[in-house]
Amino acid sequence: MEHNAKPGISRGNKAVTITGISVQLQSAYYIYDVLKSHTIAYVQMYLECINDTFRKECSIQLEPSKLKQRIKNILSHLRCDPVLYIAMVAAIGSALFVPPSKDYVKYIDWRVIGLLLSLMLVVGGLQKVGAFGLIIKNLLKLVHNTRTLALVLVGVCFFSSMLITNDVALITFVPLGVIILTQTQKQKLLIPIIALQTVAANLGSMFTPLGNPQNLYLYALSNMTLFQFLRVMAVPTMVSFLLLFGMILLIKPEHITALESATEIVGLKEIIPWMILFTLCLLAVLRILPIPIVLGVVVGATIIMDRRILFRPDYGLLLTFMFLFVLIGNIKSIPAVSTTLSAVISGREMLVGILLSQVISNVPAAMLLSNFTANYSALIVGVNLGGLGTLIASMASVISYKLYTATIGAQPGKYLILFTAINLVVLFALWGGLTLFTLVKAL
Repeated sequence: MEHNAKPGISRGNKAVTITGISVQLQSAYYIYDVLKSHTIAYVQMYLECINDTFRKECSIQLEPSKLKQRIKNILSHLRCDPVLYIAMVAAIGSALFVPPSKDYVKYIDWRVIGLLLSLMLVVGGLQKVGAFGLIIKNLLKLVHNTRTLALVLVGVCFFSSMLITNDVALITFVPLGVIILTQTQKQKLLIPIIALQTVAANLGSMFTPLGNPQNLYLYALSNMTLFQFLRVMAVPTMVSFLLLFGMILLIKPEHITALESATEIVGLKEIIPWMILFTLCLLAVLRILPIPIVLGVVVGATIIMDRRILFRPDYGLLLTFMFLFVLIGNIKSIPAVSTTLSAVISGREMLVGILLSQVISNVPAAMLLSNFTANYSALIVGVNLGGLGTLIASMASVISYKLYTATIGAQPGKYLILFTAINLVVLFALWGGLTLFTLVKAL
């Protein structure tokens, strides 16, 4: 009888459509559960295996309670990463239109993932042994007033971000700036200097493939040589430095006493092994050494020297990349969407890169747009300039904002106003200057 019939089976084409959507939704929920459970299980199993395997070989051990706490910290960080969850939801949503298959694994560029992990481990090791503290200790000898202090704190973020990424530069040097300004009773400069440090890290990092994740990804995708990449970003970087220098000159020079770094310094003996590993990573970036071999050497050396460094990488960023690779692969598999995006982006790479970065951050913007244009030079410039503007345009900016708001007497509203103002001034100056330069060059 009809009233006993199951919905979605005996009512024609509409029922079939409804059933299809239901099945697809069930598939999406299933994928979500699998990804979530497998990610958590993998992290737990991986870390527990490390602890069991090297309990006897390593002099530094993690007690079970401490290991569990570190696992909880990693999982807590993953839960608090909005970009990761947006990427995950978008990837799962795309599975409604492109059913899961073994092609999903092929979507992921494992070279980028391996190189990112290698760099994260090495930079974490350099940070742990105090290599950056050694740099700042020598730079502080040049400081005699607030203007030169600002020049050192902002300059070290600008130049170091070219090699250690913008987020690591901010995590390392913003807290140091807070300590120094507090010790010298110059807290009134906290907002302008931290805002300038943030802009400096984002601008300096755009010069090299190592500077930020989107550069590393686009460098690998475009098959540019290192010289070609540096040539594309040379003019924007030089102009950026001049703009920052001009802003620093606006800071009134007030005398301060000689400063000493509060960072614990370790000898060169501890730093040299990590510098060797960093050199290997650089050779992998230059495509001289295979990335899998470099990754294996870096992981092995990290386990031997200090396996606690394995907890330092931003695994949330690696998962974000994987989800975005799946999303982009699925979008490309839908002809209508792929064709439309290609038409919209073509010839407008810089503009679209800047605007899209303001909303979804420049790393996802770079990964999304790169699959619908071959003009990688304009796109690289666009997504890097796109790191300026809103707070979320570059996730490194969120890091320094959180570091500032944790200080005593923080004024988040005042910080956001000045931060946004500086970002917009620099963004429009660079964007306008580059647009004019391109027009003159075309004549």
